Amino acid sequence: MITSNPILPFISDDDLISETRKVIEAAIAANSSGDDGLYSNVVDPFSAIFDSLQQDMTLSDWLIKERTRQIGKSIQNKLGTFHQEILGRIPGWRSLGVGEIVDLVNDERRIVAEVKNKHNTTKGKDKKGIYDDLAAVLNNPDYRGYAGYYIEVIPASRNPYDKPFTPPDNVTHTNRTSREDIRVIDGKSFYALASGYPNAIDLFYKALPVAIGIVLGRDASLAADDTAFQDLFYRAYLQ
Repeated sequence: MITSNPILPFISDDDLISETRKVIEAAIAANSSGDDGLYSNVVDPFSAIFDSLQQDMTLSDWLIKERTRQIGKSIQNKLGTFHQEILGRIPGWRSLGVGEIVDLVNDERRIVAEVKNKHNTTKGKDKKGIYDDLAAVLNNPDYRGYAGYYIEVIPASRNPYDKPFTPPDNVTHTNRTSREDIRVIDGKSFYALASGYPNAIDLFYKALPVAIGIVLGRDASLAADDTAFQDLFYRAYLQ
């Protein structure tokens, strides 16, 4: 239930904190893994020697940097599911979890959606599979008359888009057929569409330090006013 003064106006505090906790726990687990985590995937020794020497770093310092990078990667790997679950907690929406053909459904508004954290999460040649999955769902009698969205939460450019999705097919060297009911959309536009708040993703970004602070047991709310954090956000989305 959404309280009268929630952290975010379009989902409950419990839902926001619960989903934030899952990402934080993944980061803590990665940070606690020590050398086992660092070497769980073979570290490229050739990359290490080139990268460390061109940055004038000792190998020990480079390994610390590499471990930090891997922890960041663990967080990034959780963010697609994080956005899926946050969007699925907005009233009227539901997340179908992991392993289903699509990620989100809104029966009242007759929408299904697939969520990816970043525009380059899926290779261009593989995006045809997302199109085909959306088409297959829309052909199901249970979803007749629905629209299918492919959501790129972090877009390739700051300009918003909501347009027919026509990914390339590297086998036939043609693009999938343009259909008004199969669309690609940036994250800012979809958060607005899903929640009814035009600035929903802005509100979400500014609320995250509060939620993270609650999970970590410390006040992190000042981060919402940090100009460096704001600059990163403004570089991703047109205001």
